[in-house]
Amino acid sequence: MSSVSGYLIDSDVLITAKNRYYAFPICPGFWDSVLHGHSLGNIHSIDRVRQELLLGRDDDDLVRWVGQSVPASFFLGSDGDDVVAAFTEVMLWVTRHSRYHDEAKAKFASGADGWLVAHGRATGKTVVTNEQPRPESRNQIKLPDVCDAFSVDFEDTFAMLHALGVQYRFAPDP
Repeated sequence: MSSVSGYLIDSDVLITAKNRYYAFPICPGFWDSVLHGHSLGNIHSIDRVRQELLLGRDDDDLVRWVGQSVPASFFLGSDGDDVVAAFTEVMLWVTRHSRYHDEAKAKFASGADGWLVAHGRATGKTVVTNEQPRPESRNQIKLPDVCDAFSVDFEDTFAMLHALGVQYRFAPDP
């Protein structure tokens, strides 16, 4: 388990939470806890994830949450020299890796995952993702596998919440 030095949330964490176990009407406390964690400096994401999230429909709860409730400081910029240098290393590793098919490399290059690894490498923050490692994969480049290659810590949503001491309690309406 990682220490509470900081987390970088992947888009799949928020999308899955919205669509399943932490849907806005079921568990508003999840969304409040993410914003609270950010206010303490523990939880961020990156600008590339924000772009992925905003590709949703305008009437989507997650798009509204990002647009109305999430402060701009939540999404770290990817233009810092250290992040750009780390991203260059990540992409060189991906493109030179003979295991992956060209389509997988192109898909990885166009998404936020490489930038998450670069931010993790540059900042020491832990990447939070629902993806599981699949080092034998040729058709997909999994975020945890690239994190492993660059010694970037990663964990799932529940491990992050546990490490941050987050608890959700049922409070019946009076």
